[in-house]
Amino acid sequence: MRRKEREITDIREIEEIIGKARVCRIAFADGNEPYIVPVFFGYEDRTLYIHSAREGRKLDMLRRNNRVCFEIDADVDIIAGEKACQFSAKYRSVIGTGKARILKENEEKSRALQTIVKHYSGGEFTFTEAELDKVLVWKIEIEQFSGKKAGY
Repeated sequence: MRRKEREITDIREIEEIIGKARVCRIAFADGNEPYIVPVFFGYEDRTLYIHSAREGRKLDMLRRNNRVCFEIDADVDIIAGEKACQFSAKYRSVIGTGKARILKENEEKSRALQTIVKHYSGGEFTFTEAELDKVLVWKIEIEQFSGKKAGY
């Protein structure tokens, strides 16, 4: 990282940012074509969980190349200046890479969905077999991530 004073190395702070974030952006690569998509997510034990429709561009790309990059941010605020070049930002973010894998077993899908629901509601829900069969759930096993902050 070029600006070492902005680097976050404390895993607890990185996980705090992930816990506060509302959206995760996932980048895929398909040959020379990059593609990024915002998703709702859950996080537990260096793993991101995502649910989606059963078909679509991101899944086509994932099936061809399961290597992904992700970005998550929280506590973002613009700091206005008197002149255009005096504006700045306050933020905390996490960027990482990993391998994505589609979950097949309903028990594993149910645990993943619980993680996602808990991220947004704090509560727990149950899912019927029919509900689990309708949704596709996948996970990203994080290989590496790092944090960055400004204004904190």
